[in-house]
Amino acid sequence: MSASAVIFYILSFFILATGLLAVTSRKIFRSAIWLLFSLTGIAGLYFWLQMEFIAAVQIVVYVGGIVVLIIFSIFLTQQTGKDLPAPVRVRSIFSVLAVCAGFVLTCLMVRQYAFGVGRTVGAGVDASVGNIGAQMLSTTEHGYVLPFEAISILLLAAMVGCIVIAIKTKPGDK
Repeated sequence: MSASAVIFYILSFFILATGLLAVTSRKIFRSAIWLLFSLTGIAGLYFWLQMEFIAAVQIVVYVGGIVVLIIFSIFLTQQTGKDLPAPVRVRSIFSVLAVCAGFVLTCLMVRQYAFGVGRTVGAGVDASVGNIGAQMLSTTEHGYVLPFEAISILLLAAMVGCIVIAIKTKPGDK
C-alpha cells in the first residue's frame, strides 16, 4: 500500500468519523464543532487531490462562513447547553432504511462506471486561479455569478431567521 493510499484512508476515516459524530451528538454545540472538523477534513482531501484553490474556498466558505453562522445562531438562541431531543423511533428506522438505500444506490452507480487505469485527477481541466476567477465573474453560459448571488441571498435569509428566532418576547407582550 502506497503512502498516498494511506493518507487517503486516514482522511476518509476522519471525515466519516467526525461526520457521524456531528449527526449523533446530543449536544448541539458539539455537533457544530464536529461538523467543523468534518468540513476541514474535506478541505484536506481537496489538498490531497492538489486542488488548492477549491480547498481554500472550502475553508473560507464552509468552515469560516457556514459553521460560524451555525455557531452564531446557536449562541443567539441560547440553546448551547441543552440536549437535543431523542429521535423518534419511527423516524430512526426510516432514516436507517434511507441511508441503506442510498448506500446500495451509490454502490450500484460506482459499479457501472468504467474507471480507467492511469487517469489523473483533474485531467483536461484548467484549474488556474485566473480561469476559475474568470468563470466566477462571468455571466455567460459557464459563469457562476447567479449561483453565488442566490447563495448570498440564502445566507442573508438564514441570518435574518436566526435573529427573529433569537428575539425574546416577554411573557406579557403579544
